[in-house]
Amino acid sequence: MISKLFSKIIHLSPGFRRVIWKWWYQKLAKKHGEKNWRFMNYGYAPLNGYSPIELLSDEDEEDRYFIQLYHHAAQSAKPDGKKVLEVGSGRGGGSYYVASYLNPAQMTGLDYSDNAVDLANQFFNENNLKYIQGDAESMPFESESFDAVINVESSHCYGSMESFVSEVNRVLKPGGIFSWVDLRGADDVEALETVFENSGLTVVKEEVITENVLKALDGITERKEKAISQFVPGFIRSAFSDFAAVKGSRVYNGFTNGRLVYLSKVFQKP
Repeated sequence: MISKLFSKIIHLSPGFRRVIWKWWYQKLAKKHGEKNWRFMNYGYAPLNGYSPIELLSDEDEEDRYFIQLYHHAAQSAKPDGKKVLEVGSGRGGGSYYVASYLNPAQMTGLDYSDNAVDLANQFFNENNLKYIQGDAESMPFESESFDAVINVESSHCYGSMESFVSEVNRVLKPGGIFSWVDLRGADDVEALETVFENSGLTVVKEEVITENVLKALDGITERKEKAISQFVPGFIRSAFSDFAAVKGSRVYNGFTNGRLVYLSKVFQKP
């Protein structure tokens, strides 16, 4: 993969990879508790220039690109009136968007970092929303508990995609929807497709959204660069810029030269 550090982490042993990512997200949540940092994804922008959603506050409008990635994923899960789970809810912004805009009966955000879960529960208090700590590869739920599962730019952190997808299948009700978006190295796509083919889930929609993500990154690079300059020590700013995929970083350039791709898939449980 284009970023050497990202590549090394991705190809570590599953157990060590889980430890590394949990340490990183625990540290970020503990050190940076600002509510104006609610999202950690790369964003999504429609290529025709049309913004598909009306946002109801200035705070949400500032986060439009991040929210649009969640909208892209969540609308496919048809959450209205349903019991919905987000795996990898991070700082909570995505689950908040689904809970407050898309009318699920219940929205649960699950994250491996207890610090992030604490932040999310402090930030958001919608009646149909809760956040809990848990492992994507061993979820603390009964089988067939949810009508829909969404997973946004999180699965590249997991120790085992096979275990994660198996757990998704287990917690989904029959007929339930799994909507997934994430990045991968171009060389890793074939192995990923094999995982999905063996998952027991039926693919109903799939697309490459790399161009949509790049357009969003172009729109939010200045904001990210300002935050990095303000909050990140100088000696790790370059690595953090890669992590954030700001324009011109190794991860951003990986998207432009095809070494990284951003995928979107929707599945249904038979």
